[in-house]
Amino acid sequence: MKIALMDSGIGLLAAAAAVRRLRPDAELVLSSDPDSMPWGPRTPEDITALALDVARAAAAHRPDALIVACNTASVHALPALRAELEPALPVIGTVPAIKPAAAGGGSVAIWATPATTGSPYQRELIGDFGGSAEVTEVPCPGLADALEHGDEAGIDRAVAAAAALTPPDVRAVVLGCTHYELVANRIREAVQRPGRPRLALHGSAGAVAAQALRRIGVDPAPTAEPSGTLTVLRAGRPATLPEAALTYAEGRMLAAAAPVL
Repeated sequence: MKIALMDSGIGLLAAAAAVRRLRPDAELVLSSDPDSMPWGPRTPEDITALALDVARAAAAHRPDALIVACNTASVHALPALRAELEPALPVIGTVPAIKPAAAGGGSVAIWATPATTGSPYQRELIGDFGGSAEVTEVPCPGLADALEHGDEAGIDRAVAAAAALTPPDVRAVVLGCTHYELVANRIREAVQRPGRPRLALHGSAGAVAAQALRRIGVDPAPTAEPSGTLTVLRAGRPATLPEAALTYAEGRMLAAAAPVL
């Protein structure tokens, strides 16, 4: 069993780690093109072209499924990816977890890139799944880029700026960019108010990992022999996990659990 994941950069680490936890025996292919980051400010046509290149590089390794572990690519390129690759290769997109976050009502914040914040796509999701929740869209300029480069000071600044825009009575935060899941605990610490119930964070990694297994008819087996390998592609070329990836728990887990091919 082989699962491929694609993103502009290391935002795919969270979903890859989620797949590894569900199936330690799965072969993983991580395909990215960090030199083209950020994708958010680009035109939909450019994003689609870049996403197709990254996906084709992954597909050349003949995976059983491809996870588009990128909100921006899922918004703009998913139809083109599916048109080219399916049905031979199931393609699983990433959608912000607005529905489960809003299910309990109250105040909910969606942290996302500036390009996604306020976009028709996100507004439609809020309209469809926001229910009775009071939803606040919070732009996070610079956060994904700082995470990509392991820029600790930049991460702290971006998280603090977004926390200042988050309502003080917020009950849940949707992590609307896959990169943000890498610092979920730091986001919770920045937003959590004294005396308030524990803040709920809603990412997409676990859901897309489980969906990928469902699409290929495989059950989770977290106790399986940890025999899965790891293939890393950067702009289609064999590579190793970048140093910045190893600053996050997900990157270290992937590096420790499998040989890089």
